[in-house]
Amino acid sequence: MKKEQKKETTKDMTKIVMIASIVLVFVILVNSYFLSNLSDSLYPGSSSKNVFSFGLGSKNGEKDLSKVDISSLKSTTHSLAAIFPIEKIKTTQDAIDIILPKGTPEYGEELGVSFDDPVAALSFFHKKLYPQIKAELKQDPELWKRYIDLATKPVGISCEYCCGIGPIGINKQGESLCGCSHNPAIQAVTMWLIKNTEYSDAEVLREALKWKALWFPKNMIELGLKLSGGEVDLDNLPGMVGGC
Repeated sequence: MKKEQKKETTKDMTKIVMIASIVLVFVILVNSYFLSNLSDSLYPGSSSKNVFSFGLGSKNGEKDLSKVDISSLKSTTHSLAAIFPIEKIKTTQDAIDIILPKGTPEYGEELGVSFDDPVAALSFFHKKLYPQIKAELKQDPELWKRYIDLATKPVGISCEYCCGIGPIGINKQGESLCGCSHNPAIQAVTMWLIKNTEYSDAEVLREALKWKALWFPKNMIELGLKLSGGEVDLDNLPGMVGGC
């Protein structure tokens, strides 16, 4: 009799454990569902893996650019406000964290460049990639036109702060308006992304501005701080990175 009671007790405990496990799995699935929905509502265009990433959505936890109208941008200042979450900036460190990229971009491994070494990237973009990608892009009239249309808008795809040419770095024929290393470099980034990725114009612009911020940190951080009304303290930031 005692053996039978022991068997029944064991069966009951097994049932309880199984039921508890099922309930636990159900709760986890429900929580995941609601977290996913919450992510979609708070961060439009994002996936659940980006919920805890910095930014407002889109790939890599960055700001959602799907509604950015490139034609409405009339200056680098406008572009910065449209592309980056400027409203989050309160201090110089906030601006640095938001505007200056770190690590390796998703195309960095293919090109052999990293945000953490902007001088080496500048040399590669200017000396090697620029002439190569320019010649390649010219072979595709549609892509070449897309590049010209984007880069001749005053959106900030230029060296701007080293030579004073303003936010447009090329003429209507696609020729550089400045002989420095920074201008061909930022044009090379723009052309390569247009040719080799599915990035929208706004996403291409974001990457170009990231590199521009690395090469001209003081100017770009100052723009971000002025836009946000944050406290300006730029004493420790270089005006230009890499030789002109």
